[in-house]
Amino acid sequence: MTMRIRPEIIHMLEQKGGVIPELDNRFCTIRLRIPGGIISADQLLGIARHVRRRGIGNLHLTTRQTIEIPHVPLEKIPSLLKSLEKSGVSLGAEHEEVVNITACPGTDRCRLSNIETANFLTRLDSIHFGKEMPVRVRIAISACPNGCTSERLSEIGITGLRKPIRDEGLCTGCGTCAQTCKEKAVSMVNGRMILDSNLCVQCGMCIDSCPFHIIRGTVPHYMITVGGKRGRHPVVGRELIRVDSEDKAVEVVDRVVDWIYRFAYSETTLTDQLEKMKFSAFQKRIIQEFGNSNIEP
Repeated sequence: MTMRIRPEIIHMLEQKGGVIPELDNRFCTIRLRIPGGIISADQLLGIARHVRRRGIGNLHLTTRQTIEIPHVPLEKIPSLLKSLEKSGVSLGAEHEEVVNITACPGTDRCRLSNIETANFLTRLDSIHFGKEMPVRVRIAISACPNGCTSERLSEIGITGLRKPIRDEGLCTGCGTCAQTCKEKAVSMVNGRMILDSNLCVQCGMCIDSCPFHIIRGTVPHYMITVGGKRGRHPVVGRELIRVDSEDKAVEVVDRVVDWIYRFAYSETTLTDQLEKMKFSAFQKRIIQEFGNSNIEP
């Protein structure tokens, strides 16, 4: 017997990016909106309660910090979504739109971080999540160059940086910074700290490792990259600009999203059309407006 699907469910399947058809067309996967993977205990319990009530046994924690509910029968989708909304959890995104924004814990928890991420993430999510775009746009934030969120493989990536500032007159020559540096950018020559700017990635680890707090650092900076790509042929995004405040970073991301919306076209990745979109000219305008912060290696 063929199951008849109500017209409103068919319409929802066509319109809602967070409702993903499965191989077995009797079921869909429901992707939730969970910015940065941050969710309250009450919300998590609510999801579990609503899912279990409908006889669904498992949830899927995704690589992009969301939760997916697999194998939801088509007829149960509308009631499930209503129940989830009452628990403060909304539907995620999947189509050509700004999808779930990811972020590492930042200065709230990570000792390697250079920037705060929670408030930054919330601001970007409130402005951009779910915007219809010609291509799928992933935004990712990493508080340091370790890149735990693979931000430079996203269409828009933000990386937190700190450049070391040396005070040679006070340095004791203990060599802790050289031992700590993973890039071998710091070395000790005749008891003096030497920094190879070409190797330094501005991760800030040498600043934090100095036992005498002699190595200082610039204020945190935000490196914004555009056009990264994951998948079978990953590509690192191109650096657009470095700015010295969260407010400026939010504004730059806003400019990038608007630029993609107005000049990108569908059926290909953003990565593959940067030249046609005249990325260099766009970068020049952004630098003229915001000024590229003087933290070059």
